[in-house]
Amino acid sequence: MKKDIHPKYYSDAKITCACGHVIHAGSTVKEMQIEICSACHPFYTGKKKMADITGRVDRFKKLAEKTAQKKTAKKEKKIKPAVKEKNPAGKKK
Repeated sequence: MKKDIHPKYYSDAKITCACGHVIHAGSTVKEMQIEICSACHPFYTGKKKMADITGRVDRFKKLAEKTAQKKTAKKEKKIKPAVKEKNPAGKKK
């Protein structure tokens, strides 16, 4: 068996959450940064957090509006103008 092929194991690794909560656990990485932990996750805390989805919704609505405009423009482009008669009925030159 080869020697020294396994990563170094840190039995007291420091995991820091964005909320400031610090967890000590075993890992091959000495320090880690995470976004959500059990101290701030809505499932564990019972508190609801509104995600900032308004920007995404607005962007989706704008995209849908542009697509609808393109479709109507294509339909208008496909409609051919009425053919003009060279000699309308009953009129002579």
